[in-house]
Amino acid sequence: MHNEGPPRSKVFYHPLEAAVRWAGLLRYESLIMKSVRSLQCLPRSMDCPRWGECRLYAERIYDGIVNSELPFGKNGITLNDDALLTSPELTIRHINLKRWMRTYYPEHRPGFLFSRGERMTHPFITVDTVQAILTERLALRAALGQNQRDFLELQEKYKSLLEKSAALLSSEQGAISDRAEATYLHIIGSMLALMLGQSPSGMPYSNFKTQEAIVSALVAHHDGVMGITERTLNGKFATARRRLHNVSL
Repeated sequence: MHNEGPPRSKVFYHPLEAAVRWAGLLRYESLIMKSVRSLQCLPRSMDCPRWGECRLYAERIYDGIVNSELPFGKNGITLNDDALLTSPELTIRHINLKRWMRTYYPEHRPGFLFSRGERMTHPFITVDTVQAILTERLALRAALGQNQRDFLELQEKYKSLLEKSAALLSSEQGAISDRAEATYLHIIGSMLALMLGQSPSGMPYSNFKTQEAIVSALVAHHDGVMGITERTLNGKFATARRRLHNVSL
């Protein structure tokens, strides 16, 4: 008859049985159980792979038991009788072991205690990982604050530029020189590109996503000012961006 071996998961375990499963040494369980006389006197070496790891897990489980972190008993019945601490009949329930491991060793999710879904959907996050996330969040917040300040500064400069442009248009001199017009168009085009652009790290320089959004905001805040109309702004912006593009080629 085919021997299927010991079951992977049980209702309760001897502490050493649990350590064997924790270390993934189930096929060596018979050898290990025969070779160990007492949890208080585990051999330093054994003729099986990763015995040192299994030994450490057994010591951790026993440490949890003696420090009242892990309920224990006999034949799966929780008794917490200290007389059982040195008894070969000492057992720990599956449900208590799972709860203890989730609390004290959350980075470990062995298959005999946790289902595949539990291991996949509840990954362990280390303290270092959390600290790195918090540090990155603080850095992003600082960058966002700086970008907001830069944006307000750009808005003020842009407002000042529009006022100067409007003053020139309404002045008695009428048309400005070709050189002056080219200068203003280059400035306007550059500021538009900056407001709609991103930093090297991908952070937007402003909250505006499109030229239309900028035009709408200007009209909303400066309605009635000479030159501040959707048609005029869209025309000037298009000219400015085209002139700047031609210069960059």
